[in-house]
This record gives sequence, C-alpha cells and structure tokens, in this order.
Amino acid sequence: MGRSTPEPDPPLQAGDQSAAPVGDQRLVVSAAVTNRRPRPLPRVFAVANQKGGVGKTTTTVNLGAALADLGYRVLVIDLDPQGNATTGLGIDARNFDTSIYDVLLHDVPLEDCIEPTSIKNLFVVPATIDLAGAEIELVPAFSRELRLRKAIDQVREDFQYIFVDCPPSLGLITVNGLAAASEVLVPIQCEYYALEGVGQLLRNVELVRSNLNPQLELSTIVLTMYDGRTKLADQVVHEVRIHFGEAVCATVVPRSVRVSEAPSFGQPVTVHDPSSRGAIAYRELAREVSGGPA
Repeated sequence: MGRSTPEPDPPLQAGDQSAAPVGDQRLVVSAAVTNRRPRPLPRVFAVANQKGGVGKTTTTVNLGAALADLGYRVLVIDLDPQGNATTGLGIDARNFDTSIYDVLLHDVPLEDCIEPTSIKNLFVVPATIDLAGAEIELVPAFSRELRLRKAIDQVREDFQYIFVDCPPSLGLITVNGLAAASEVLVPIQCEYYALEGVGQLLRNVELVRSNLNPQLELSTIVLTMYDGRTKLADQVVHEVRIHFGEAVCATVVPRSVRVSEAPSFGQPVTVHDPSSRGAIAYRELAREVSGGPA
C-alpha cells in the first residue's frame, strides 16, 4: 500500500518574507544571517541535551545535511544506541560489520566505520544496538573518557564539521562526546519544561571542561519545535534568550509535519521537502552557524 501524502506545512503569513515577530524577538525563516563570531575549521560539535524529545537527532541530521549542501564536508557520528541519526540518513546499520561501538570498545579506526550517505559531502558513523552495553563495558577501559577524542583526531582534518549525536543521558558515552568536541550544541524545544535538565547538562559540561577538555564551550543553542499559535512558545524563546544571550541562534526551527516525517523516509527534511518551513529553517541555521556559504 502506498504512503498517503500529508497536508503541506502552512505557508508563511503575507509579508513575512524575512522574519516573523516572536514577542519582542524575531523568528528568522529565510535569508537573514547573524554576525556570529567566526571560528576556525574544523569544528567538532557535541549535540547534547539530557531531556529526550527536544529535536537533538533531528537537528544533528538536518543541520549536517544543510551544511553539506553549502559545500562543507560533514561527518555525523551517531553515539546514541537508538541509532536514529543512522536510520534518519538512510543507513541500515545491520549491513555493516563495524560501528561506533567497535571504535569505542575495540580500537577500530574511525575511518573504517565511515559510510557515505545519499547526500554529497555528508558522511555518517553508524550506531547499532550493541552500543547500549558500552556504558558498562567502558567502565574498566583504559582512558575510557577519551576514546572517542583519540579516534576523531585521526580523521579531524578530513572534515570541516563533525557532529556527535549524544544519547539523552549523562553517562560515559556522553562524556566521550563532550571530551571529543570543541563546542556544545544544545537543542531546546519551545514547550513546557523546556529548560528541564539543562542546568545539569551545563554542570557536566563545566566538569568536562575543567577535567578533560579545556577547549570545550557551549557555543550554540537552537530553539526547536516553535509553534507560533501559542503564547508559551514566545515565552520560552524570551526566557532562553535572557538566560543564554548570544549563544542562542537567531534562527528558530518551527514545528513541522515534514520535519517529523522525514526520518521515516531515511532523509533529512532538506531532501524530503526542500520547500517546507522546516527545510528553510535548517538551511538558514546552517548559514548562521557557518557564517555563510563555503
């Protein structure tokens, strides 16, 4: 039986060609780029949030795809045992003999696990269910917190952007992601309890920075799942901007049917429906994060 075609995303309101008002903020939906501080390449991001369901993997996949479309070489490392970033990029991890699990536990070189996706310039290191046991298996391992960093160091110069999709927990796997990264990207949904768990995440980021990775910084916060029909969404945007200031991206990702359904097709939304609000937002986010086209 063929898939039914869902209703398209609602169009922007008349006159909203560059930005739509969000309380006293601006929701960027097309070609406006903020003057974020330029950073040298390559950049390694740990995409993390202790709270699940905030758009962490969605942001990893779609931001990575949008940066690849700009001409950057991008690597997505799936560090979540659920493997959603892997399947969201159309990769069936069952078809491969090695995965990120083997990198962490068996010292397999990272380059041996890198798989191309259907998108030019975008590559992925897949995760399998084996990773679920890695948290315990890493406990007695030598240099257990730095195993991913050492693996990434071998391929760092081959990519301009590396995104590590961390699991929604603060165990050894996430610590590996934070220890390997130079920047932390935190997706925060524009919903009730948006900041739940963020405080603990920030404390852990500070612990990793102090003890394992002095270069680590919280550089990027992305507001996701914005619904302009609710006052709550505007309040969350306002609160997050007050709390985190310039780290918060001007681009806000709207709640979108197309974004939600794209993973079931094994595609980023930029491929699944390039003209949708979600695709437009992630392309704008890529320009904002990178500072412009490659």
